[in-house]
Amino acid sequence: MRHQVKGTKFGRKKGDRNNFLSVLEHNLIMEESIKTTATRAKVLRPRVEKMITLAKKQNLASLRLLKAKLPEKAAFKLYNEMAPKYAERKGGYLKIIKTAEHRMKDGADLVQIKFV
Repeated sequence: MRHQVKGTKFGRKKGDRNNFLSVLEHNLIMEESIKTTATRAKVLRPRVEKMITLAKKQNLASLRLLKAKLPEKAAFKLYNEMAPKYAERKGGYLKIIKTAEHRMKDGADLVQIKFV
């Protein structure tokens, strides 16, 4: 039974899954809006929102933690550009918008995840 087990495995091993999600995080931060499947977006949202909350602290420790989790360009963009924009906001930095599109390969529902 999967009582209180959060997240999905995406059919990948732990290292592959973490790399996959870090690439999605990087793309979302750099582009500010991406189109992906609903399951991926639901897993991605809390991870990126926690990073924004960390970046809002605006101290050296938070910058170093961001650089450990993200590529340098994405960490600096999140720290310098996006965190000040959300300084007054308590949470809910991302929104998931359902689209009418489906992926050709397997018919998965596509959504757009973007910053508010």
